[in-house]
Amino acid sequence: MKFRTMLPIVLLSAMAFSPAQAEIVRHPIPNSTFPIAQSVQVTGNATIYYLSGQVPPVINKDADPSSREAYGDTKAQTVGVLNRIKVILEGLGLGMGDVIKMQVFLVHSPNAPMDFKAFMEGYTQFFGGSQPNLPARSVVGVASLANPGFLVEIEVVAAKDAK
Repeated sequence: MKFRTMLPIVLLSAMAFSPAQAEIVRHPIPNSTFPIAQSVQVTGNATIYYLSGQVPPVINKDADPSSREAYGDTKAQTVGVLNRIKVILEGLGLGMGDVIKMQVFLVHSPNAPMDFKAFMEGYTQFFGGSQPNLPARSVVGVASLANPGFLVEIEVVAAKDAK
């Protein structure tokens, strides 16, 4: 009699302490092909990685390091920043497909409105084509970034099954 009473308690205890399988579900924007997710849901035993904002690398070493010529146009800067993020993720054993949230800062001013089209040309080299895992994403126009030559800064959150 005592054995039958203890069995449900043992089973419940084993269930409570067994690690849950991580599940990452990307919810698309209904009726849209735009290359971002409407939302991303993470459940179970996942590890979340928060990457600090990344800025573009210098592509023209002969240019003034505080000039836009040193870092390129919006598309070149976007590709440079996303390549930096890719390298950081790879160092953590992750890939671009593990990115679940992205926040993008694009310089916008009355004299030079942010070039969203050029940003998207760079972004879609990493998301929405051969790499179908889309992040939830925000793009914000800002007056300036830490260096007058920067047009783009991107920070991401990535998630991976903790296994």
